[in-house]
Amino acid sequence: MDKITAHIGAELYKTEINSATHTMISDEPESAGGMDLGFAPNELLASSLAACTCITLRMYANRKGWNLTDVKVEVTLDNDPRENKTKIIRDIQLFGDLDNDQIARLLNIANKCPIHKILSNPIEISTILK
Repeated sequence: MDKITAHIGAELYKTEINSATHTMISDEPESAGGMDLGFAPNELLASSLAACTCITLRMYANRKGWNLTDVKVEVTLDNDPRENKTKIIRDIQLFGDLDNDQIARLLNIANKCPIHKILSNPIEISTILK
């Protein structure tokens, strides 16, 4: 089980996020009262899907020996609180000497990346207050 710890102190919305081996900063943009020192939380969610998609496609193409030279993934989150719905748009660009069958297979593989699976299935969040 992956464990992430977040800590916010006195610097408005600046939040330090830690894993076992890495540290990063999240913050809100200045327009929302933050200092824009790092990714906003919604950007972190979108970046998880984008990064996981890129890594999954690279791993698969490497295993197959395909000439995938570059992958670009752009993720847009469109949250509509009135409908209590979030729409995620993922735009994938593949570069390299790939035929139509390889491209179709890579699209199928993109939909199997671990973060896509997490976001596509029911999510249960349990909260413990200490």
